[in-house]
Amino acid sequence: MVPLLHRGGPRRAGLVQRIGLAVSDDLVSWHRHGTDPLVEADPTWYELLDPTAWYEQAWRDPWVFADPDGDGWHMLVTARTNTGPAAGRGVIGHATSPDLLHWTVRPPLSAPAGFGHLEVPQVAVVDGQPLLLFCTNSDTLTDRVWVVPGSSVTGPWDVSAARPFAHPHLYAPRLVPLDDTGWGLIGFLNYVDGAFVGEITDPLPVAYHPAAGLVAHAPGRAVLTASTEREP
Repeated sequence: MVPLLHRGGPRRAGLVQRIGLAVSDDLVSWHRHGTDPLVEADPTWYELLDPTAWYEQAWRDPWVFADPDGDGWHMLVTARTNTGPAAGRGVIGHATSPDLLHWTVRPPLSAPAGFGHLEVPQVAVVDGQPLLLFCTNSDTLTDRVWVVPGSSVTGPWDVSAARPFAHPHLYAPRLVPLDDTGWGLIGFLNYVDGAFVGEITDPLPVAYHPAAGLVAHAPGRAVLTASTEREP
């Protein structure tokens, strides 16, 4: 049986987001597991639906990975904290599980750092450095893909240290291993020349450099693009 965790809905026209579970024996036919959401935002730490603060209850984009020490599973979630200026409450939500079926919501793994939300989070270790990736589609920021270094894939993460990844059209990227050649970044092309494209890109080879952050490169050649420090 293969589990697939996904955003659930609808509730209040899809404005209240939850995490659900589907299972499959063949990766073709999928069936909902149970009748209730698997993981929901806990108001102890997370913002619930409040149209005066934000247009939705953010609790989506689950990224699940095994605990490095063998202690069950971690889930990262696009979420918002319930305190602070409304426009900058985006945080990395967190839940843990011993078996992928029973989850406990935990405090966020980051503090608010001016982002409205931190979409499609992912963690990976690139060139020995644990990294958090997330995206934002804010109209006030030209950069879309952000990278945060940390001490462990389990966090916590200092999102105020996020650097943009220099690609003008990439969104929702994933780090994928490229055999013995390192790592690649694959995502979809968002808007190009004002028009939505939506095409999945070929893997873009990347590497991590402490001074430059996550950079695109051609294996065995010089760096092609580099990220820069985020403006305060």
